[in-house]
Amino acid sequence: MLEIRNLDYRVEARPLFEAASARISAGWKVGLVGRNGTGKSTLLRLIREEIAAPGKDSPIRLQNGARLGWVAQEVAPSDETIMDVVLQADAERHALMTESETATDPDRIGEIHARLLDIDAWSAEARAAEVLMGLGFKHADLSRATREFSGGWRMRAAIAGALFAQPDLLLLDEPSNYLDLEGAAWLEGYLRKYPNTVLIVSHDRELLNRSVTHTLALEHRKLSITPGGYDDWLRLRAAKLAQLESQRTKQAAERAHLQAFVDRFRAKASKARQAQSRVKMLEKMQDVSIPIAERTTPFVFPAPESKLSPPLLEIKGAELGYGPGARILSGVDIRLDPDDRIAIVGTNGQGKTTLVKSIAERLPLMGGKRLAPKAVRIGYFSQDQLDELTAGDTLLEHVMRALPQGTPPAKQRSVAAQMGFSHEKVETKVEALSGGEKVRLILGLIALERPHILILDEPTSHLDIDSREALIYAINDFPGAVLLITHDVYLAEATADELWLVKDGKVSRYDGDLNDYRTLVLSTDREKAGPAKAAAAPDDEPADKAEARRKASAAREAAAPLKKKAQDAEKVMERLAAKIASLDVEVARPDIPPHEVRQRLKERAKFVAEKEAAEAVWLEASEAYEAAVR
Repeated sequence: MLEIRNLDYRVEARPLFEAASARISAGWKVGLVGRNGTGKSTLLRLIREEIAAPGKDSPIRLQNGARLGWVAQEVAPSDETIMDVVLQADAERHALMTESETATDPDRIGEIHARLLDIDAWSAEARAAEVLMGLGFKHADLSRATREFSGGWRMRAAIAGALFAQPDLLLLDEPSNYLDLEGAAWLEGYLRKYPNTVLIVSHDRELLNRSVTHTLALEHRKLSITPGGYDDWLRLRAAKLAQLESQRTKQAAERAHLQAFVDRFRAKASKARQAQSRVKMLEKMQDVSIPIAERTTPFVFPAPESKLSPPLLEIKGAELGYGPGARILSGVDIRLDPDDRIAIVGTNGQGKTTLVKSIAERLPLMGGKRLAPKAVRIGYFSQDQLDELTAGDTLLEHVMRALPQGTPPAKQRSVAAQMGFSHEKVETKVEALSGGEKVRLILGLIALERPHILILDEPTSHLDIDSREALIYAINDFPGAVLLITHDVYLAEATADELWLVKDGKVSRYDGDLNDYRTLVLSTDREKAGPAKAAAAPDDEPADKAEARRKASAAREAAAPLKKKAQDAEKVMERLAAKIASLDVEVARPDIPPHEVRQRLKERAKFVAEKEAAEAVWLEASEAYEAAVR
């Protein structure tokens, strides 16, 4: 299916591939692994011919006539429905369906319908619905316009389109970054059953172990392919390294023996010829080369400065959300103790992030009680924080602000080095850092706060497998409480000993492990119905589904200004709620002077009034939008 022969490629002065070769046969499911920055995404671009390898003859050859498919970018926002966009991903079917509407020649019409029958075109909607709903879309979403979805959901639609089109060679670059745990579990099963060849770049260890037949490793600018998943490759690599080490030990002993003979008898005329012969043997002896292992800088979360008695935090009878009319969770009763290791599970949109934001006081409670010692510190990692780094400032400037005022420059650089950044890298502006480097910086800044509670919301999306392993060690060594949201099953299984399930507006303890939860997810549809049933029209749905979708789309388009008004108001509410929560924390400080308390209370009253006004706008616009599209 795909052959790579003696590939040489460099970016500026840095070589990525040197005489790299590999061969992938039809039907293989291949996981491409390697550290961040080694060239995995570059290899996919070379295969797609997005960039060209040097030389007259291409070192990359795809089987003649094979169709190549990949996820180029997120689906563009438009009035087209999610279903229509995915159906169009099968270019041949879409072209034939379009031609069938205008063809007049009876012979051509017959050819078109015969080909449509061959490619099973009439089951396309059911198959597309199965893929979309497996990736987390609901049945009602299938007829919604793409512009109504966020970028993350449009990326899921792009993944759905690539899977639905079923090319002969499918290229996927970190697809699970855009999926929740449930979507990633579904994808694993789908890839195992995929009828054609797959080449997938992923740092999700469980996905690589469960869904691939071969592992293609990119190390030291070379490619090597071995049967089995990621753990199988690790075992084979360890065995190979052990064999090389044994060969080197034997070679060193033989070299020492030959050298001793030369040293002893070189001066004796009777032994000169034998000594010279052994000199030549030494010169011809090739060193056994053992690749130098690349070191991963560990993560470290130091113990809090003060030890607190349990519980560290309690929330009782709480209502969580974003203001009146936007309640997400109700009746929340939770408790956190110092040794807790909790993974939060539940499908996207159920309120996992709302829960951890409320625990971290990024959102105020809408009702109920929050009980915690004043001294408790919470370290909160959110993917949104990647965008909150100060553009234009260097990495060192971020570290400097997090340290006590007056910290010597040498100490600042030492702290940055402990986070894993070289002397040159600390002067880099944060917008020029890679995603993994930004994650490492934010986790390092959180560690400087020495929190009692560590909240990590999808921390691994930009980390390679070795860095994820380092994060596991750091979490397990951390003496405080940990709350974790992640789609990385391996990370969750290695760190969490309790699961909280967020579902249907409630938070409850899940009595089972991640394998039990994964089995439950895979055995039931997201909407408690099989994909085929979900794809079929309900009894009361109009026969002409296309017309119904057009009418619904037109209604949503007419009401779009109302929806935007509601969304803008919701953003204002969230921003003001965060400001109010921040002021509440400041006012509660025991060392704050009375005049500053009065000033903070005045600011708080102003923000409360602005928030109430925004809530009124949000409520009015939301109700008007729902009435318009009903």
